[in-house]
Amino acid sequence: MGESKRRKENLGDKYGQDKKIFPWLGITKKDADRFVRWTTRGAWIGIAFLALFWATIRVIGPAFGWWELN
Repeated sequence: MGESKRRKENLGDKYGQDKKIFPWLGITKKDADRFVRWTTRGAWIGIAFLALFWATIRVIGPAFGWWELN
């Protein structure tokens, strides 16, 4: 008997379902991975926006004389 058949017999109806991180929380490992993927993507978008904003203020701004506000 193979390991997968033994595991299937031991788990019964729960075989093939995602495991929960905490039984009382209701969040599966798949949900946690999806959350990490979305937040990582959002962080990189934020970093790109910050770099673009910085380049606009630092490089393009002085070309129009925005650094002399007095």
